[in-house]
Amino acid sequence: MSQPCIICVAITGSVPTKTDNPAVPITVSEQVESTQEAFEAGATICHAHVRNDDQTPSSDPEKFARLKEGLEKHCPGMVIQFSTGGRSGAGQARGGMLPLAPDMASLSVGSNNFPTRVYENPPDLVDWLAAEMVTYGIKPEIEAFDLSHILKAAEMHRKGQIPQTPYVQFVMGVKNAMPADRAVFDFYVQTVHRLFGEDAPWCAAGIGANQMVLNDWAIAAGGHARTGLEDNVRLDRERLAPSNAALVRRTVEICEKYHRPVADCATARSLLGLRAAA
Repeated sequence: MSQPCIICVAITGSVPTKTDNPAVPITVSEQVESTQEAFEAGATICHAHVRNDDQTPSSDPEKFARLKEGLEKHCPGMVIQFSTGGRSGAGQARGGMLPLAPDMASLSVGSNNFPTRVYENPPDLVDWLAAEMVTYGIKPEIEAFDLSHILKAAEMHRKGQIPQTPYVQFVMGVKNAMPADRAVFDFYVQTVHRLFGEDAPWCAAGIGANQMVLNDWAIAAGGHARTGLEDNVRLDRERLAPSNAALVRRTVEICEKYHRPVADCATARSLLGLRAAA
C-alpha cells in the first residue's frame, strides 16, 4: 500500500499533567517546542489545546492566538487543528477561538460517557460550532466516539452543515465509551466507505495502551494515525514517553512496517482538501 499516511500529534490535551509525565507541554512556548520536535519527526497535523499556568484546561482565544503564531513560525506548513472539546469550556466558549481561522478544528457531533462524566454535545451547540467552522473556512475533524456520530456527520454533510466530505476520526479506548474492538473498528471503516466513498480519508486514535494498537490497525487499513501525549503518556508499561516526538517516531516505524510513506505537509493538505499553507 503506497497511500501516504498523515500523522496527527495531539500534543497536550486537557487531562495529563507533568505529574503524569514531565514531558507534557503546558505553556505556549513548551507546546511550540514540543510540536516542532514532533513536526521534524514526521507529524503534519497538530491537534492543539491550551492550558492555564496551573495546568488546568483553558479555552482562552488569546492563548490559542499565541500558539497559532508560534506554530506557523516554527512548523511552516503544518496543519493546525484546534480542539473545541468540552473539558476546556462550556457552551459557545468552546468555539471562541474559531475566528482565528485555524486549518481544522475538532467537532464532536454527539454525546457519550467519559470516565467520570457525560461528554455533552447538545444539538444546538453542535450546529453552532459547525456553522462557525463554515463561516471561517475551517475543516472539521469529526471525533467519533460512537457509530451514531459517524451517521450524524453524514446527515450534517447532506444538509450542507459540513460542506466537504467529512474527515472522521474513530476514538477508541475511552473508559465508558467505545473500547478498542477490532470488529467495531472494521465496521467503522466500512461505514465511512459506504457513506463517503472508498477514497474518503479517515483517522483513528487510541487512548492509553490502545494508542499503538489503533495506530497499527489504522495504518494497515489505509487510514491515518493520531498519536501524542494527550492520549497516552507512555512508550510501554515500563517507560514514560520522553516527548511527543518519540511517539511520532514510533508511528513512523509502523508506517514503514506497512510500506506507507509518511505524508508531508503539502500532501496532507491535498488529501484533506485544505488550502495551501500561506
